[in-house]
Amino acid sequence: MGTPVNIIVGSHVWVEDPNLAWIDGEVVSINNNEVHVQTSNGKKVTTDKSKVFPKDMEAPPGGVDDMTRLSYLHEPGVLQNLATRYELNEIYTYTGSILIAVNPFQRLPHLYDTYMMEQYKGADFGELSPHVFAIADVAYRAMINEGKSNSILVSGESGAGKTETTKMLMRYLAYLGGRSGVEGRTVEQQVLESNPILEAFGNAKTVRNNNSSRFGKFVEIQFDKTGRISGAAIRTYLLERSRVCQINTPERNYHCFYFLCAAPPEDIQRYKLADPKTFHYLNQSSCIEVEGINDAEEYLATRRAMDVVGINEEEQEAIFRVVAAILHLGNVNFAKGTEIDSSVIKDDSSRFHLNTAAELLKCDCSKLEKALITRVIVTPEEIITRTLDPASALSSRDALAKTIYSRLFDWIVEKINVSIGQDPNSKQLIGVLDIYGFESFKVNSFEQLCINYTNEKLQQHFNQHVFKMEQEEYTREEINWSYIEFVDNQDVLDLIEKKGGLIALLDEACMFPRSTHETFAQKLYTTFKNNKRFAKPKLSRTDFTVVHYAGDVTYKADQFLDKNKDYVVAEHQDLLNASTCPFVAGLFPSLPEETAKSSKFSSIGSRFKLQLQSLMETLSSTEPHYIRCVKPNNLLKPAIFENTNVIQQLRCGGVLEAIRISCAGYPTRKTFYEFVNRFGVLAPEVLEGSNDDKIACQKILEKVGLENYQIGKTKVFLRAGQMADLDARRAEVLGRAARIIQRQICTYIARKQFVMLKRSATQLQSFVRGTLARKLYECMRREAAALKIQKNVRRHKARESYLQLQAAAITLQTGLRAMSARKEFRFRKETKAAIHIQARWRCHRDYSHYKNLQDAALTYQCAWRQRLARRELRKLKMAARETGALKEAKDKLEKRVEELTWRLGLEKRLRTDLEEAKAQEIAKLQETLHDMQLQVEEAKAMVLKEREAARKAIEEAPPVVKETPVLVEDTEKINSLTAEVEQLKALLETERQATESAKREHAEAERRNEELIKKFEGAEKKIEQLQDTIQRLEEKATNMESENKVLRQQAVAISPTAKSLAAYPKSPFQLKTPENGNAPNGEVKSTPDVTPISLTKELEAEEKPQKSLNEKQQENQDMLIKCVSQDLGFSSGRPIAACLIYRCLLHWRSFEVERTGVFDRIIQTIGTAIEAQDNNDKLAYWLSNSSTLLLLLQRTLKTTGAAGLTPQRRRSSAASFGRVFSGMRASPQSTGRPFLGSRLIGGLGDLRQVEAKYPALLFKQQLTAFLEKIYGMIRDNLKKEISPLLGLCIQAPRTSRASLIKGSRSQANALAQQTLIAHWQSIVKILTNYLNVLKANYVPSFLISKVFTQIFSFINVQLFNSLLLRRECCSFSNGEYVKAGLAELEQWCIYATEEYAGSSWEELKHIRQAVGFLVIHQKPKKTLKEITNDLCPVLSIQQLYRISTMYWDDKYGTHTVSSDVISSMRIMMTEDSNNAVSSSFLLDDDSSIPFSVDDISKSMTEIEVSDVDMPPLIRENSGFTFLHQRKD
Repeated sequence: MGTPVNIIVGSHVWVEDPNLAWIDGEVVSINNNEVHVQTSNGKKVTTDKSKVFPKDMEAPPGGVDDMTRLSYLHEPGVLQNLATRYELNEIYTYTGSILIAVNPFQRLPHLYDTYMMEQYKGADFGELSPHVFAIADVAYRAMINEGKSNSILVSGESGAGKTETTKMLMRYLAYLGGRSGVEGRTVEQQVLESNPILEAFGNAKTVRNNNSSRFGKFVEIQFDKTGRISGAAIRTYLLERSRVCQINTPERNYHCFYFLCAAPPEDIQRYKLADPKTFHYLNQSSCIEVEGINDAEEYLATRRAMDVVGINEEEQEAIFRVVAAILHLGNVNFAKGTEIDSSVIKDDSSRFHLNTAAELLKCDCSKLEKALITRVIVTPEEIITRTLDPASALSSRDALAKTIYSRLFDWIVEKINVSIGQDPNSKQLIGVLDIYGFESFKVNSFEQLCINYTNEKLQQHFNQHVFKMEQEEYTREEINWSYIEFVDNQDVLDLIEKKGGLIALLDEACMFPRSTHETFAQKLYTTFKNNKRFAKPKLSRTDFTVVHYAGDVTYKADQFLDKNKDYVVAEHQDLLNASTCPFVAGLFPSLPEETAKSSKFSSIGSRFKLQLQSLMETLSSTEPHYIRCVKPNNLLKPAIFENTNVIQQLRCGGVLEAIRISCAGYPTRKTFYEFVNRFGVLAPEVLEGSNDDKIACQKILEKVGLENYQIGKTKVFLRAGQMADLDARRAEVLGRAARIIQRQICTYIARKQFVMLKRSATQLQSFVRGTLARKLYECMRREAAALKIQKNVRRHKARESYLQLQAAAITLQTGLRAMSARKEFRFRKETKAAIHIQARWRCHRDYSHYKNLQDAALTYQCAWRQRLARRELRKLKMAARETGALKEAKDKLEKRVEELTWRLGLEKRLRTDLEEAKAQEIAKLQETLHDMQLQVEEAKAMVLKEREAARKAIEEAPPVVKETPVLVEDTEKINSLTAEVEQLKALLETERQATESAKREHAEAERRNEELIKKFEGAEKKIEQLQDTIQRLEEKATNMESENKVLRQQAVAISPTAKSLAAYPKSPFQLKTPENGNAPNGEVKSTPDVTPISLTKELEAEEKPQKSLNEKQQENQDMLIKCVSQDLGFSSGRPIAACLIYRCLLHWRSFEVERTGVFDRIIQTIGTAIEAQDNNDKLAYWLSNSSTLLLLLQRTLKTTGAAGLTPQRRRSSAASFGRVFSGMRASPQSTGRPFLGSRLIGGLGDLRQVEAKYPALLFKQQLTAFLEKIYGMIRDNLKKEISPLLGLCIQAPRTSRASLIKGSRSQANALAQQTLIAHWQSIVKILTNYLNVLKANYVPSFLISKVFTQIFSFINVQLFNSLLLRRECCSFSNGEYVKAGLAELEQWCIYATEEYAGSSWEELKHIRQAVGFLVIHQKPKKTLKEITNDLCPVLSIQQLYRISTMYWDDKYGTHTVSSDVISSMRIMMTEDSNNAVSSSFLLDDDSSIPFSVDDISKSMTEIEVSDVDMPPLIRENSGFTFLHQRKD
């Protein structure tokens, strides 16, 4: 990591500490190589100069996102950066392209929601804050762009969060390339759904983690050519088999054993289980239950997960039978037998568990017992059965249990892979490797060696990748790197895997029966005594130490031989293969005869070595990406960062190894801008004379005299220690400048004190003179006041005497005048009462006469109306009889249709059943034929094989008498086989005959099927003809029904009552009261809309022969649709199309009919018009029309009790007559006007209420949906246009190096301001264009204000979230730039006025308050109450904490809020940590529709539709003459 070359007194440094790993302090003295440091905790430490590292005092308070940007890239700097970021809940940090993830031990949902995925999708690496999504996105983009597979390696120790990180990776990859999988589930969901099963059977509680994976997992996510996920597969490595039989306190065995013991009672009874403490494989540890894990619930969850991945009930039953059998096997104990080295079942309890295990495995109990206590040895001469002593029998029992569990786990993984589905044609994949990290315990065994061997192999791959990244960086910058050495660990790998290495020697020892762990250890000592990576502990005979890259690990060789043996005992294999349970037999398939007879050795170490080689080949063929997971503490609690623990993990994870590789080259890299900005003070004259940053850097380095640095294309590369040298020189320059400033300040303060003293003396003199003057003035004022008081007292007494005399005179005058007035009042009151009595008498007399006349008139009118109604009733009854006949004919046709439909369905079912029967019969015959052919082929092969074997045996056999029985046996075997062949031939002939008969039956069935098909086709044609006939008849009946209805309406409208009432407008019986609509002075109120002449013309026109009413109505509808499909524009601010549609529908009574197609045609026309989603002018036009039409419908249509139901048949004619008659019997108020249809009454501008039927209400709902759709399209188009500009507006352009030159800062800022304002002005221009388009199309101001309110809310969300996600945006200067841009938006809101902008400006409250907080100077002086109540009342504590911790000032050097405020915020956040919503600091964009139909109705004014100018196409058409009538 490089030794600092310039440590001086006063330097801030890091020194080692036994408790904190590293602690900061200040150098107080230096003696040769000894450095005396005063640490921050008050201690004095003396250490060697080589063990002291400089501290960067200018490091950002919130740390850096990428640790390659650290000024000092060393171990304490890395640790401090991680700790700083962890305090701020920044759990992700880059080291180049490597992601370090520190487990927060708490949920941070805001980091993983859909919004965050959208942010990282397609973003450049490093543009946003470090995140696991960024790594996944880089891998996916590289795969798509380069066509090469990628892999993501997730490593870390148990409890570091590897599994959760893997889940997040798969979630993001599914988000990028997800597709619907089986049963609607994505591949990512299927992989995650398999996790509970793998965790149940592959995870266990360890010392460091309650849910530790005891196997390695490589998830291959396969993609097709388009980048969509096409399949996945899970590969597992090195399941820890020994855990099945051996566990130590406080660990547990695999979860599934405890889950099964907590199963429901019926399962417990079925598997004959009991408390876990009664089983040997579980009670070796005192830990039975784990806090936070409910075994009973987990058992049910595991069963549900098995259902989800496709493991059926029978297979689940078999799986848990096997698990229970393993538990029972563990309780089988052995005692010494009667013979030497023999054993027997110990007691009845062991016998019970043995019988139960055999019952669960469905194998023979005696054979199971024999397989456990005996061993068969096959020699060339004979087969020997050897008994085992109790210890060997226990080993045999444990070996069987481990083998069964291992086979079971492999079967489960294979079943999951089948369920997920793999894509054999996939050429691209992204692999996610979740594998165990480096392990070093007090006692390390064979499993730790394999795990650490894996990590050594991965570390070599990691080192090569890091070195490759370094090379690419140097090549990209065009600097010389050829002399940099590469740190390699090949010697450790040679020690383990090379021929003659640890694994080879272990396999060799396992092959020899007499080998022990002592002989194996001695062999290691002898072989590797000179290897620097191998060491022998002094006080042990079987331990050995391997020097790994992460540290020394001492292994105990006691059980290496047993754990390395992997072959299955032949007796165990035969026993379980013969099980009557197909599942158990499938776990132990039959081995080839040669393999079964031989006991060839196989080892776990060799097999694991091959697996690892395969994994490395896969990784080498992919582009790797690394994620290192870190566990911050062993307590598994949040907000605790243990330095020693983290440092050890960084070493084990290879992060510090990567730093060593970087330090071997150029660990410090600064861009030209950063270098000049930091070290420009070393050569200010260079800045004055050059505008090129690269040349300035070169001159600065030449002036200070540094060597061995490199200048690339964009960066300065410094060797280790050179940064400290530059900082020391910079500190000297700044120190001299500080002393000059101090001198000037002292002078200024002294002069200021003198001036203040002089001013004080002057003020004191002025005060004394003023006091004397005030005393003199007081005496003079008192004399003048005495004179004035005397004068006023005399005046007051004289005035009081005068006022008393005046009051007495007034009182006397008042009494006399009141007496005279009362007399006058009594006289006038009596006169008025007499007049009132006379008036009331005359009124009573005249009113009685008037009532008599009115009663007579009403009696005459009622008699006349009764006569007319009887006449009309007779006509309507005749019409009703005609309608009844039509209805009866229609009912007969409907019954005929139903009968034909039933027959058609019956024919279809018969055809389907026939086809299914035929297909089943064909499949059955083909299957039988195939089976017979396989049997014949097997029989032939067996005969040939036996004949060949017999021939060879006869030829090779020498003429020895003792071998004659063998020849006889072979001859007998040949004869038996020959007889068996003959039997098979006979059986084959029988099957052939059966096949021939089946074929004949099949041909007959096909012939019958063809005949039925022909009949069915004929029936279908007949049915189609009948359906056409029925449809025509239904249309005819509907047309006739509509004609009848309209005729009845016209008959009512043009009745004799109307004619007579219109013909006698001056009848002598018209009343002279305002209630009847007539003038009170005897004048008749005229009816402007209807005259007798117009009624006569209308009747004459209807009597002429014309087309049917239905055809005319269809022509009118076609004309309306044709006209509406054109852009009709606007008339006096009102949309012509909407008014035209409304008036036509109202006139045609379309709202009141139960069946019509005009609504569907109008909706289809609108849908066709808005297909061009990017034509905002067209969308605004239809938004205006749809909102206006919807408003008219809202104020016109009214619903009845049955309006919302499915339209029913029309009521009977008698009911229609009842409605007509009730309308004719109107109140007296309507007797003065003619009884006509509403389309002839009053002006067309009147919005009358209409009882709407189902089609009208459905049309209103569809129109509402189209209004919301058009609104959303306009809003989304506007969002699309401004989104790219918002990304440019959030971050201020970087000030060039010219800002460092004296006097040019303001010019640079002004230039940058103009650049940023240009983007904001583009947004304002877009907003203005949209506003003009909407106003030009007369869109209601209510909708316009809603559009811009949501757009400003979108701007607020995007800017605010970007501010919180990107630390470079959270600066003082950036706040100034954004504030200037927001001012542009405020000016636009003023320009748009409140009518159109609405509350848009208020929607920016989050970004306004956040920016206001960034640009205040006195942040450290602000209290939390002032911030939350005054400055930022809208922002939450999480948001304020995020801004406060990310804030940095690149302009004035101001600091963020005080540490006390930060601590208070952290406490408040901790209290709310249980609330998942409160922990999210990001805002959500609301894309809902922010209004309802009622809101539109309330916001819009009345619309006059009668005087809208209609288009020429409508005006010239005679069918639309009703549109020409206007309201007076």
